Amino acid sequence: MAPEREANDRDDTARARELLAEERRSIDNIDAALVHLLAERFAHTQRVGVLKHAHGLPPADPSREQEQITHLRSLADTAGLDPVFAEAFMRFIVTEVIRHHERIRDEGSGAESA
Repeated sequence: MAPEREANDRDDTARARELLAEERRSIDNIDAALVHLLAERFAHTQRVGVLKHAHGLPPADPSREQEQITHLRSLADTAGLDPVFAEAFMRFIVTEVIRHHERIRDEGSGAESA
């Protein structure tokens, strides 16, 4: 290979590494933001679970969940995110929220009967 070509290849590889590092820093920042957003979301859903328990409402609300999934699929489509992925991600979150609400209900029931 010609020396000039080798130098260009090294420059291209170095630039690619720089770009990769920049992209990874952005991804790391977004991941951190997602964690903080999820923590905030779960703080709110914990309060919802306490309210549901206090008023004898069930841990799950299938009609609300379906409305949210329909809405988020639409948002995902508009944003260029795969709606199937967005739905799977949201279902994962909702399943965890319901588990928390069930725990609040069960711990509350145990405390009341004790």
